[in-house]
Parts: sequence; C-alpha cells; structure tokens
Amino acid sequence: MSTSPSINQQIERAIEILKNGGIVAFPTDTVYGLGGNPFIQETVERIYRVKRRAHSLPLPLLLAEQSDIVKIAAEIPDSASCLAEHFFPGGLTLVLKSSAWVPNTIRASGDTVAIRIPDHHVPIALIHGLGLPLVGTSANVSGNPSPVTAEEVSDQLGGLIDMVIDGGRCPNRLESTVIDTSIDPPAIIREGAVSQQEISSACGYILRKA
Repeated sequence: MSTSPSINQQIERAIEILKNGGIVAFPTDTVYGLGGNPFIQETVERIYRVKRRAHSLPLPLLLAEQSDIVKIAAEIPDSASCLAEHFFPGGLTLVLKSSAWVPNTIRASGDTVAIRIPDHHVPIALIHGLGLPLVGTSANVSGNPSPVTAEEVSDQLGGLIDMVIDGGRCPNRLESTVIDTSIDPPAIIREGAVSQQEISSACGYILRKA
C-alpha cells in the first residue's frame, strides 16, 4: 500500500519545481499561498493568469529573515520597523517603498512592494531552498475565498499549477493584515490576522484607510 509523501519530501520536490520556474501552492500561518520565483517573468505572468488577477495589482513577496528587508525596501520608516519588530514573523504584511532590486512585474510598475515573513516552516523552507524571496499571493482565483486546505486549493486551481503541498488546515484561517507604511501617516488597508487593537497596543494607533 502506497503512502503519501512526507512534508519534507513535498518541500524538496516543490523547491525543484520553483527553481525550474514552476508555481506551487503551500500552507502558511494565514491561508494557502501561491508562489513562484519573482525573477522569472514567465512565472510571474503565469501566476497572474492562473489567479485571473489584474496586472495593475502588485504581487506580495514572502521573506525568511528580517535582514532581507533592507534589500527589498528603498527606505524603512520607524512605523515599519516597529511593526516588523512586534509582528514578524506572523500575519502582517507591510507595504514599503521598493528598491530597484525588486522586479517591475512584481510591483505592477509602481514604486511600492508588499512584504511578509510567515510564521510557518513550509514557506520558510521554500524561501531558503530557492535562495530568494517568494511570490506569496493567496492560492485562489481573484475574488474567491482564500483557501485554508489543500483540497480547497485544488477545487479552485486544479491542474493549473504544478504542485500543492498538503500541510493540513491553516491554523489562522484569516488573510494577513496589510499596512501601508510607504505613506505618512501609515494606514491599515486590510484588517485580517492581526487586529487594529493589537497594532495600536504595540505601535500606536493606525487608522484604517477609507
């Protein structure tokens, strides 16, 4: 009787797929993500196509270490430093002014980039294995619910992607909270896994963007 591949075997296979320009869905501490190499334009274009995502919307990046932020961001305001200190790794995404190192296709020709450090060993292992930040958008068709199980990913994306790492149900089940720290004052543009009250307690009150 055959057994399912272990999570480590799935990760190893996924890293090879990513290195070869493929796209992979994986569990995180929030919802299942869809990832690829941000420096392969065909990979990025395929992610847009699979998600049916408008090219005017930039794609977020997942990092493994806080030290990587200096490569990604042109500047790191005090608000971003405070939020990163309290909520990285975890369910918070920060929007920052992008450095020139970030591919234009990821930024959708804009000057900002969204970054997150997930609190989950699978995406961290993928990032380390690839040796680069990972595109980390939710593994759904744009406008549909974000999946929290591998089965829900397959229901939406089916044979359109190269692999789904089955890591069970995501523990949080909420998308990350997104804060735009590229503007002053910063603003919450999506509330999710980290509440406005938690943010205020840690770093002062930040208004939701109207």
